Amino acid sequence: MILFKKAESLSRYLSQQKNEGVQIGFVPTMGALHQGHISLIEAAKKENRLTVCSIFVNPTQFNNSSDFQHYPVTTDKDIEKLLAAGCDVLFLPLAEEIYPPGFLARHYDLGSLETVLEGHYRPGHFQGVCQVIERLLEIVQPNRLYLGAKDFQQVKVITRLLHLLGKQDEIAVRMEPTLRENDGLAMSSRNLRLSAEQRALAPVIYTVLSSIKEKYKAGNKSLPQLEEQAASELEKNGFAVDYLQIRDADTLLSPTADSKHIVVLTAAALGEIRLIDNLPLN
Repeated sequence: MILFKKAESLSRYLSQQKNEGVQIGFVPTMGALHQGHISLIEAAKKENRLTVCSIFVNPTQFNNSSDFQHYPVTTDKDIEKLLAAGCDVLFLPLAEEIYPPGFLARHYDLGSLETVLEGHYRPGHFQGVCQVIERLLEIVQPNRLYLGAKDFQQVKVITRLLHLLGKQDEIAVRMEPTLRENDGLAMSSRNLRLSAEQRALAPVIYTVLSSIKEKYKAGNKSLPQLEEQAASELEKNGFAVDYLQIRDADTLLSPTADSKHIVVLTAAALGEIRLIDNLPLN
């Protein structure tokens, strides 16, 4: 695995590879890697001759400074995992490589994606996501981009970003399934911050989402009732629920008679640790 810390050096190397017809798969991360991230590396390796991973904790997407300050950094372990997975290139930049002097942030027209769910509860978050992803795409110029379904709304935002940049035909988005622990908890870097007691409670999120799916498939289509019951169950177990909503999987707006795919999404906190998850209902 080749490690790059400078954007210019990485761009030069990858441009040479692309000129020789090499297909590039890209997995952007903020580190604290787990098996979910590694599954993205493995997916990229199946489709591309060169797999690139980046580790950069992006300050512009944190609307909570405490969350940014406490985000887990496990770089040495991350490198070991990437080596074991057969990753080809690691980009490990400092902030000034991503946001060089004179960098001007711009506003991205994300439509309703920015006002619902995560967008509502984390104002400015998706603007920061778009900033860093646009910059990383400039540097890496991948053929395919690999993202995890746990961050469902973020995948929708990045797909929208590619259209805004006119790159939807150049870069294919691959949304890979959420990987879960044996007890159902969605793998997340934030899980490292859970206390033993919180970790024991955390799988209730998946239990509640699974219960909604079972009821929905059994014919209970009263979405407000399903949402209310599930949120109440989480609160009984000590979660502070930001949202638990059943939405059209394409628009993330309320489902209509024309909605083909339905998904339930939630964000709920145990103490200071905010966890997100989602589950398709059909």
